[in-house]
Amino acid sequence: MSLLAELGYAPDERVVVVHVDDLGMSRAANLGGVRALEGAATCGSIMVPCPAFDEMAQIARERPELDLGVHLTLNCEYDGHRWGPVRSDVPSLVAPDGGMWRTVRETVEHALVEEVDRELRAQIHRALDAGVDVTHIDAHMGAVFDLKFVDVYFRLAHEFRLPAFIPRLARREARVLNLGGRLAEFERRIDTAEAAGFPIFDHFEADSLSFAPGTGLAHNTARIDRLGPGLAYLITHCAEGGPELESITRDWRQRDEERRIYSDGSMARELERRGIRTSGMRPLRENLSSKLG
Repeated sequence: MSLLAELGYAPDERVVVVHVDDLGMSRAANLGGVRALEGAATCGSIMVPCPAFDEMAQIARERPELDLGVHLTLNCEYDGHRWGPVRSDVPSLVAPDGGMWRTVRETVEHALVEEVDRELRAQIHRALDAGVDVTHIDAHMGAVFDLKFVDVYFRLAHEFRLPAFIPRLARREARVLNLGGRLAEFERRIDTAEAAGFPIFDHFEADSLSFAPGTGLAHNTARIDRLGPGLAYLITHCAEGGPELESITRDWRQRDEERRIYSDGSMARELERRGIRTSGMRPLRENLSSKLG
């Protein structure tokens, strides 16, 4: 039986996980992300090392219906909004200023695999210990998808019995995830995970912020139009506009616009018009648990 059939869908349906990244990064991300989750977004993931993690964990405890995972974090890309690792014994993950490395390239160059494993494991444990009903894992900036670290990612999914964002990849998607010409090596890991019962996404859309302010609805409508039949993962970065978000990131207008269109019914209507079904990650976790026993 296909994964869609196991989840109760027809094999030719388009089923989309509408995902909010970067919860916990800031209060603006928490407020905007939750508003989107009250609208068309179906789930999101929390950046455990970030300054607003405690607030997001409290929201998760108070609202257990929210479908929330851990956004495994190895980078801090901002100059004026810095965070370091959860653990103090992972020096290879730390830039000279005490925060995490700004770029994936720097992380790949400097970080030791055993310290990546130690830190990401700690992030999941911290979320669980804080009372978050962790439904899945995924990867901030795709850093853990580098083949230097990707076996840690698959291992954590197995050990914690959590579905992970694992996509089938074409050449374009391989470039998005920094895999270069090593697609075949990643595909072997995908096949192994699928054979073990883990859900694999047929499509994903990561291009959530590259639009001019005011064109977010058209941009996001085009994104869902690119998704074919099967299970898809649609990444958003919904956040509440205002002085805090503006002080952190130059794309604050786009993040605020995504918050609006995913919370005010605009994207919900576009999904419905196309007959696209939506799902969170909790049903995938339940399906995985039934297979793992």
